[in-house]
Amino acid sequence: MNFPQIRLQSTPAKIEIQTKPGRMEIEQPPAKLDLQQPKGKLDIEHIPSKLTIDQTEAWADMDLKHISRRIAEFAKQGYEDWLSGLARVSQDGDELMKIENGGNPLAEQAKRNSENPSYDFNIGWIPSAGSVKINYDPGDVNIHFEPHRVINNTKPQKPIIEHVPAKVNIKLKQYSDMKIEFENLKHVGVGYEQEI
Repeated sequence: MNFPQIRLQSTPAKIEIQTKPGRMEIEQPPAKLDLQQPKGKLDIEHIPSKLTIDQTEAWADMDLKHISRRIAEFAKQGYEDWLSGLARVSQDGDELMKIENGGNPLAEQAKRNSENPSYDFNIGWIPSAGSVKINYDPGDVNIHFEPHRVINNTKPQKPIIEHVPAKVNIKLKQYSDMKIEFENLKHVGVGYEQEI
């Protein structure tokens, strides 16, 4: 017996997707480096130390004197001796001038002029203490430093960016389809019959 049949055959739709990946390129150029360091300014002022040793008096104490000093001392001593002699002669003349006042001025003057002078002497050191003069000046150092700042003229470079976006292409590769087949299917109407 033949049963009526309806056969359905469907073909699904197909979508085709094509992708092209994106791309990004970044290039970073190096910065233009420009650094300058001027030299600092350093000034050093040095006043040297000075040591002075004067032994003139020590040598003089040992009777080792320069000829000009000896001449000056002899001239001074001669002048003082002349003055003291002049004073003594003047005093003697005054005493003789007043002889009528009494006394024996001739005998006193003879006695005074004939006596040896007495000299006082105590412990002595040759050369005498403190005869060497020492003077020391330590000097000085003045330092002046002036730093200079770094001159920075560095210029940064912007990155070079190249971007290619991704592409997606979507299209319909195959349309959907539906096939319907009838077999042994009849339409029975009033007074007629039709095979589908």
